[in-house]
Amino acid sequence: MTERRLHPVTPFRRAWAPIAVVIGWALHDPDQAQRQLTRLTTTTLVIIVAVAIPAAALYGFLTWWFTHFAVTDSELRIRTGLLFRRTAHIRLERIQAIDITQPLLARVAGVSKLKLDVIGTDKKDELAFLGEGEARTLRAELLARAAGLAPETAHEVGEAPARQLLRVPARGLAVSLLLAGSTWGTLAAAAVVPPVLWFFTHSLWTVIVTGLPLIGAAGANSVGRFVSEYDWTLAESPDGLRIDHGLLDRAHETVPPGRVQTVRIVEPLLWRRRGWVRVELNVAGSSNSLLLPVAPREVAESIIARVLPGVTVPPMPALSRPPRRARWCMPVWWRGYGLTVTDAVFATRRGLVSRSLALVPHAKVQSVRLTQGPWKRLWGVADVHVDTGANRTETARLRDAEEAAELLRAQAERSRTGRRDALPDRWMA
Repeated sequence: MTERRLHPVTPFRRAWAPIAVVIGWALHDPDQAQRQLTRLTTTTLVIIVAVAIPAAALYGFLTWWFTHFAVTDSELRIRTGLLFRRTAHIRLERIQAIDITQPLLARVAGVSKLKLDVIGTDKKDELAFLGEGEARTLRAELLARAAGLAPETAHEVGEAPARQLLRVPARGLAVSLLLAGSTWGTLAAAAVVPPVLWFFTHSLWTVIVTGLPLIGAAGANSVGRFVSEYDWTLAESPDGLRIDHGLLDRAHETVPPGRVQTVRIVEPLLWRRRGWVRVELNVAGSSNSLLLPVAPREVAESIIARVLPGVTVPPMPALSRPPRRARWCMPVWWRGYGLTVTDAVFATRRGLVSRSLALVPHAKVQSVRLTQGPWKRLWGVADVHVDTGANRTETARLRDAEEAAELLRAQAERSRTGRRDALPDRWMA
C-alpha cells in the first residue's frame, strides 16, 4: 500500500482558512471589528500582516503535508489532521458515485476535486485537489474496484467509454429560464414590494434590506442557474449516466445505476406550448438531484427509460383525478392531483400552473402510509404516502377513502414483490 499526497497547489487553498475565520468574524460583528481596527497603529498593522501571511502559508503547507490517501484491496483510506489525526476508511463496495468538480480557480491551475458518495453517509468525503489526469485515473480505478475487478487489473482498466445522449444548447437553456414562472414571480415581487414599503414606511433602509434579497433571488433563479447548468451534457457509460455542466465551475457527476428512488417530471406552464420538461431525481445517499434542466418531452421519456429500465411514463390522461367532493377539502387545486399505478411504478401528479409527475418504482418504496384528518374523513377522502430510500415521500392526495385503503394494501404487496425481484444495486463491470 503506497500513500500519496494531494496536488502541491492544495496548500494555497488551505492557507485561506485562518484568514477566512478573521473575515467571518469581521462580517458577523462589523462594529466591534471597526473599533478594534481603529485602535491599531500603522506599525502594528504592518507587523500583524507580516506575521499573519507566513503563518497562514505555514498552516496550509502543514495541513497538506499531513494529508495522505491510499487505495488498498478493499478500501480507500484518507488520513488528515495536523494536531488531531483523523483516518477515514471508505469501503470500496459502498461507493455509489464519484464526482469530479473544478471550481474556476482550480480550472486555471489544472486541478480537480474528487467527491465520493458513500452508502450510509450524508456528507461526501473529498480529495481536494488532484491533478486533472490523476483525478480521472483514480476515479476509474475506484469504480473498477467497486464493480468487483481485481486490484491488479483495476488500475489498467481506465475510464469507461461513454456515449453522448443529449447536450442542452445554451440558447434553449436561456429561453427556458426566461419562461420559468419562478423568475418572473421573484422579479414581480422585487418591482412591487419596495415601492409599497416606501409608501408605508418612507424608510430607505427598509426598502434596500427587502429589495436586494428579492433581486438576488431573481438572479439566482435565472443567471445563477444558467451559469450552473450551462453546457449540460448527458452521456451513458457502464458506470451510470454521466453529467457534465457549468460555465465557470465545471462538474462531472454520475447517476449510479440502481440507486434512483424517484424520477420527477416538472412541466411549468409556459413550457407546455413548446413541449419542454425538466427531469429531477432523488438518489439514495447522493446530493445529485437534476438529470435534465430542459428537454423535449419525448427525449426526456427516452432518458427516463434508461434510468428506470422497463418503465414507461404514463400519459397525463391516464392519471385519475380525485372525486369531485374533494373540492370541499381543497377548492380549485384539487383538479391538479392525479394518480395511476402501473406494473412498474407508483405515479402521482400535482400542480395546475406548474405540473409535476413523480414516478416511484415499486421496489424503491420503503413504507406506505394512509392519513385522514377529520375534515377529509367527513368527505370520504384520504391521502396515501409512499416513503423511499432517499428519505423522500410522494403522496397521492384526496383519493376516495375506500380506494385509498385498497391502494395501501395493494402497494405494500407490490413493493414487497418488487424488492424481491429487483436486481442488486451494483456497478456494472
